[in-house]
Amino acid sequence: MKIAAFSGALMEYSIQEAMKITANLGFDGIEIACREPHLSPQTSLPRVKEIRRLADEHVLDIPALGGYMGRFSESSDSECAAAYDEFLGLLERADYLETDMIRIFPGGPNAFLAADYHYEKAAHWLKKCVAEARRHEKKILLEIHNVSLIETVESSMRLLEMIGEDNVGLIHDAGNMYISDTDFGRASVTGLGSRLLHVHVKDEKRIPEAGGPGTFRNVTRHGEEHFLQCRLGEGEVDHRELFEALAETGYGGWVTLECFAPYPPVEQLAHDRDAVRQLIRETAAVAAPAIASTTAPTTAPATTAPASPIASTTAPTSASPSSSSVSAPGGN
Repeated sequence: MKIAAFSGALMEYSIQEAMKITANLGFDGIEIACREPHLSPQTSLPRVKEIRRLADEHVLDIPALGGYMGRFSESSDSECAAAYDEFLGLLERADYLETDMIRIFPGGPNAFLAADYHYEKAAHWLKKCVAEARRHEKKILLEIHNVSLIETVESSMRLLEMIGEDNVGLIHDAGNMYISDTDFGRASVTGLGSRLLHVHVKDEKRIPEAGGPGTFRNVTRHGEEHFLQCRLGEGEVDHRELFEALAETGYGGWVTLECFAPYPPVEQLAHDRDAVRQLIRETAAVAAPAIASTTAPTTAPATTAPASPIASTTAPTSASPSSSSVSAPGGN
């Protein structure tokens, strides 16, 4: 697994400064939040080329662009067309940035409130985006997100089946899934299977009342709830089972740190970087014996019967902090 920083956690800095900080912290890459002052579908191409040059200079990959366009399911046709045009602008910039994956939001409401037509409209416009992405040899990412059509593994797979293309997949986000109160451990990884293309990590916890720094409120299946954004390991989102499952299934993609806890951004990124590195080390050590036991050859016991020798067999393998927020953190 490779680790990226989400530039959205560094929005108080220019993209040039954010990339330098990311490199100095020892990250493998930077996932760029597609909002100014970092990047947008309207960013000039000379500036986009400069971002690519800086990535090379800092030896940083750009695994994904965190787009904010889409939200097709609840938008008018003219708004959907405008969002599609924004996507085309970002797609062109992804070519220059040599980025393979672009995030799009399908829209809401919460999966448990959505009607069939919400999924149908989102799928219609996402098919158009996916078809254009294929022409550019790109993949579309849909983030499992609270207050959206895809809050759970089941609702996410439903939308993917309606889109019916293989160059679209999902971002697993345990923090978002914790908010929605759905499983984000081993079953979620196996449930997504090959459609899991990317991973986001962040920590949160439920609190009695929002209002302070790093807090927000959100509508869940339990009603309106209140949350505090935390550094990894300090909230209620236990990522251990997730990372064990990623190790056991051989996930070799990217893990992006979405750090929005109310701490200085460089400090919180460094903290979460260390926490994820430790999780990767520990879960890899736990997963190794299990993987070895499924791949080690077994030899049949010797026999004196006049039969053909029994060949040994191999078992198959399994595959910027807000000051005070009172709504869902859409900057994720």
